[in-house]
Amino acid sequence: GTLTGTPHFECGAFDHSATSPLIEGAARALPGRFRAARLAQAFALAKDACAATLEIARGRPHIRIMDHTLPSSPSGRLPSAPPVASAQFGIGEVVRHRVFDFRGVVFDVDPVFANSEEWYQSIPEDIRPRKDQPFYHLLAENRDSTYVAYVSQQNLLPDEDEGPVDHPAISGMFEPFDGSRYQLKGRLKH
Repeated sequence: GTLTGTPHFECGAFDHSATSPLIEGAARALPGRFRAARLAQAFALAKDACAATLEIARGRPHIRIMDHTLPSSPSGRLPSAPPVASAQFGIGEVVRHRVFDFRGVVFDVDPVFANSEEWYQSIPEDIRPRKDQPFYHLLAENRDSTYVAYVSQQNLLPDEDEGPVDHPAISGMFEPFDGSRYQLKGRLKH
């Protein structure tokens, strides 16, 4: 069914398969910005936590993980919850890579790393990004070619060229460039 309000998962009920319908409902409430599978992967990271909440603010999900039942540490304080991942870029925004010379249009966002471990390990260790941040799927271009890129938030900047991106898949997903960003075609919005 449809999900209203903020879903809340208690420790005893935190079962990935049992929460899938709630996660899918939450994803449908996020106008095409995040897919249910991406949210499910983020929640799977919290499987050992006692309580997790998914909050939707300004069309972007925020995952909060809390455990109020853990025994206190020797200092007497409860362990702190992990940071909340918040996407800096939205679907249709044009971004540029911080290190490499390419730019692209965001067409999907993972709240945390959701690619293969093999892909992650192929990145040289000295420039390997953290996994606990949003990762963006881009329709990318450089001087020589167009391709799909998967880039961490720490490696992206807003594009200062403010011009359209020349990728053949853009016309199938987005309306024409409006001078600052691309808007998803109506049939792709949820």
